[in-house]
Amino acid sequence: MGKVVGAFAVAGATVVALVIAYAVGAPPEVVLGAGAAVLGLLWLLLLLTAPWNLCFRAHSVLAEIALSREKGLSVAAERDVEAQRIARMMLRVAVAGHVVTAALVLAAGLAAGRVIGYWCAGFFLLSTAFRPAGAYFEQLRRRLGLLLRDVKYPRDDVVELRAQVEHVLAGMRILEDKAEEQYRALAELRRARDALTNTAYQRADAADDRFTALAKQFEQTVDRLTDNEEIITGLKAFLRLLRSGPGGVQGPVCAR
Repeated sequence: MGKVVGAFAVAGATVVALVIAYAVGAPPEVVLGAGAAVLGLLWLLLLLTAPWNLCFRAHSVLAEIALSREKGLSVAAERDVEAQRIARMMLRVAVAGHVVTAALVLAAGLAAGRVIGYWCAGFFLLSTAFRPAGAYFEQLRRRLGLLLRDVKYPRDDVVELRAQVEHVLAGMRILEDKAEEQYRALAELRRARDALTNTAYQRADAADDRFTALAKQFEQTVDRLTDNEEIITGLKAFLRLLRSGPGGVQGPVCAR
């Protein structure tokens, strides 16, 4: 859009300059020749820009569609048909514009009896190959850039991925070491708990044994101290209550 606006600006400035030149007394042939040359260059710029840009843009779309399909993306077949139709139409318009322009310039040169008309017509025909040649070299440059990117970036991705994997593996090793330490600490706690439990059981058994021995000794002592059966029976019952625990003491007392 900017190029079109610039072309119209140049055309307007040229027309104003030619009018001023004609007003100051320049020969009409010179004014018309200069005006025709400027208009011819502007028309050539338009021919080399608008239709060829659309044609090459359509081919770029086709290339992108093919690349997307290579990567597994789904693209509707109608997109190919539409892009191909636009590319063919713009190619015909561009070539026809060059040919028709060359024919008009040749006819104008023959009518004016000027040899330069032949040269201008040949130049317009030759300019038909300007944009395709430029687009071909641009496509080569772009293709080389894509090849360089395909060669370079996967290599960088592999190096980065390898570094990330090594980092993850190092973290896993650290976690495994910490888990092993926790397992060992847990095993030590279990062994300590088992030892404490065994010690408590042993002390409880020893206390029971001592209490039983003291109870027997007390019974024997009571038997030796008195011959009163009621006192002996009461003391033995009291001793049995003590041996049976706190719950056994309350029962007979409440019953009594």
